[in-house]
Amino acid sequence: MSQASFLHRQALYLRPDPARVIVRPFKPATEPRDLNPTDKTRANHIVKRILALDPTAAASLLADVLENFQGRHRNLLETFELRADEMEAALATHVTFSAIQRQLLGAYFLNEYSFEASALFNPSIVPHPDQSEAPEGGLRFILSLRAVGEGHVSSLTFRTGTIAADGSLTVDPTARLASSPKVGYRVSGPLGDDIEVTFKESPDISERVIFPVTESQSQGIEDARFVEFIDGGRKTYYATYTAYTGRSIRSELLETSDFQSFRMTPLQGTAAQNKGMALFPRRIDGKYAMIARQDNENLYLITSKDLYRWDGGQVVLKPQFPWEFVQIGNCGSPIELDEGWLLLTHGVGPVRRYSIGAALLDKNDPAKVLARSVEPLLRPEPSEREGYVPNVVYTCGAMRHNDQIILPYAISDTYSNFATIEIAALMQALS
Repeated sequence: MSQASFLHRQALYLRPDPARVIVRPFKPATEPRDLNPTDKTRANHIVKRILALDPTAAASLLADVLENFQGRHRNLLETFELRADEMEAALATHVTFSAIQRQLLGAYFLNEYSFEASALFNPSIVPHPDQSEAPEGGLRFILSLRAVGEGHVSSLTFRTGTIAADGSLTVDPTARLASSPKVGYRVSGPLGDDIEVTFKESPDISERVIFPVTESQSQGIEDARFVEFIDGGRKTYYATYTAYTGRSIRSELLETSDFQSFRMTPLQGTAAQNKGMALFPRRIDGKYAMIARQDNENLYLITSKDLYRWDGGQVVLKPQFPWEFVQIGNCGSPIELDEGWLLLTHGVGPVRRYSIGAALLDKNDPAKVLARSVEPLLRPEPSEREGYVPNVVYTCGAMRHNDQIILPYAISDTYSNFATIEIAALMQALS
């Protein structure tokens, strides 16, 4: 059995595009002190060489840089200026730069980064906050994706699309440009930085790329599980994600109302020290609730009074069937149905093959399992086995639309596709 009969794969392949680039800080490695005892860093060598250029040569060099790169990025001169400001603390005492010298300095300490050159995967989907252009009986959506580029650094990127009344899907073309946000505020705390980032001049959401901006995220923002959260009639979009330093991981929370400004906050508590946390779309008995896997094997129900501290937990699901004997995890936030909470899960089986299944939790007491899938809903087909990590299908969040579940999913940690699931047939298949 390759897949459930009521699951229908689409052909909306979202593949990584190396032509999509942002600029990010470039930091030349510091030279050993015994080689250059009179210079602090290689950065100061570069500054000296810029200052040694005569004005005509400097102007010609800057013009050449702009000719090569200006059409690939927004507000490139402003970006050079901002990077020059950031570099001041690392530089030795120097003469006052001219405007051209400052802009060249900024250019030398930036590099283009193809943020999705390697992979575009682990998607999640939520309704678009602006439904003004939705078709009758249909819905506009936002898709988040994990993008991976050089050095296996993960960032967060977005797509938009439409679900028609009959459930057919279209994904909008991506913007030609891509850009990173500006950091609005940054508050340091015992667990790291609480920050706000804002996209001020990125009209198309597919242009917006949230690249790591704190030490805890330095090697990646991974596997964001977005959910539309409703509290007292107010809609907020939250995403739990894994912050990775290259040595350690932890869970953090992203919050937005418009997908233009985002707050990113470290989560506290014993249950937030692992990955794979997924928030329920509303409070349960007055508390925030999540499904999480803090022991690397089983799924837990955890609750919080304030959304930011998560401790303890109650085991809800353990590996039971052969396709999930190694471990199980959630595949995004639970989806509320009349029958209960639909929780999509992933299981790891022989030869580390990842499959997607489902469980139905009681609506009033989500620690109570009403039913679960004996066989996976979705397994890697032969055409989906090849990629950066073979034999993996995975999702970070699906969404209900009318009588279907819209399921975006990743293929072998490389690219993404969609499937639709008939809810009534799925309910009959769970046991």
